[in-house]
Amino acid sequence: MSRDRQLVAGLDLGSTKTCAVIAEVVGDVPRVPLAKVLGVGLAKNAGVRRGMVRDIEETTRSIAAALRDAERMAGGRVSGVTCGIAGEHVSARTSPGVVAVSREEISAEDVARVNEVARAISLGRDQELLHDIPQEYVVDQQRGISDPVGMTGTRLEVEMYLVTVQATAAQNLRKSVQRAGYRPVDLVLEPLAASYAVLTDDEKELGVALVEVGGGSTGVAIFHEGKIRHLASIKFAGAHVTNDLVQGLSVTQADAERLKERHGVAYQPLVDAAEMINLPSTPSQGARQASRELLSHIIHQRVDEIFQLVQREFERAGYGGGRLPAGVVLTGGTAHLPGMVELARDAFAVPVRAGSPEQGISGLVDSVQAPRYAVPVGLVLYAARKLAQGAAVGGSLVRTPGVDRLFAPLKRWLQDFF
Repeated sequence: MSRDRQLVAGLDLGSTKTCAVIAEVVGDVPRVPLAKVLGVGLAKNAGVRRGMVRDIEETTRSIAAALRDAERMAGGRVSGVTCGIAGEHVSARTSPGVVAVSREEISAEDVARVNEVARAISLGRDQELLHDIPQEYVVDQQRGISDPVGMTGTRLEVEMYLVTVQATAAQNLRKSVQRAGYRPVDLVLEPLAASYAVLTDDEKELGVALVEVGGGSTGVAIFHEGKIRHLASIKFAGAHVTNDLVQGLSVTQADAERLKERHGVAYQPLVDAAEMINLPSTPSQGARQASRELLSHIIHQRVDEIFQLVQREFERAGYGGGRLPAGVVLTGGTAHLPGMVELARDAFAVPVRAGSPEQGISGLVDSVQAPRYAVPVGLVLYAARKLAQGAAVGGSLVRTPGVDRLFAPLKRWLQDFF
């Protein structure tokens, strides 16, 4: 890697596949850095279930294979990687903070103090703070302020959105990355990372839900007025669709996955009732066929059930009944199934589209134009922006005498990003 190239890597550890993306930081750095995609790597992974590492050796092998392929394509080596994390162990809550303003004018120190007050809550024994995202500041009862520095007031409040993960889950993920020979620079919540790659600012302002249908779990993130408003994880996803096909068609797990990939359609009305497909069979079963409509029916029923659970999350967050003007954006490996958008439109009664990474990227764009790449592309965009705001290549922070000035724009960007 030449010295003037700044490479970043994003790693998405799924329940069925590990996906790595390597990009070069280009564009108007530090204001609007872009990620030029140079390499992509995919490897099978059986070591992660529902977002948690269950087999460190298998996960390590998968990480090494995916990153090796991405490095070979990129023609460069990376030392640090930004990793996505998701699953049922993720939780989020809102925490308020209040301080008296020290002088007549609100300073950066006052903002830092009120943020610290909001963060100072008991997380529990096995919880680790992943993100602390200021939702809004309030100055003397005046709400909706995004940056209060320089304003006049006596009382400063903040509403902070805290995202926590199970500490052991985070440690096992880091350990797997280290054993593969890389340094875990950052852990980023997957739906938040995906949102950076596929959602527009207008969508986040109007009200939009990102639904990431992965292998082991389905992540839900709702954005409104430019901020993250609700997070949830549902334990049903693509692997459950595969299990239903195993039961319904009497085929092996591997064959069910292949049938889903080659012939699967999530919306039954799209399938010709007369179309037949050959089923894999054992010698005792003999040659077998099934209608493609049956295969689609099994997939349709399970995905519809997942979407009903997602709809419940919308209602719990106060965004049911069509209160998402910008609709729903589908990402994740299962979102590429034909008919997913049509079924989602039926289930949610709002506009729906599949989310393929398009924003802020150049280079091998066609290699990542699929919903399954939303997370790893979002991770490299996150890493690129963080790098531009004062982190060294690989992610170690640059310490300078003006460190507070350096990190002020990064903190502001994190607020805008989420």
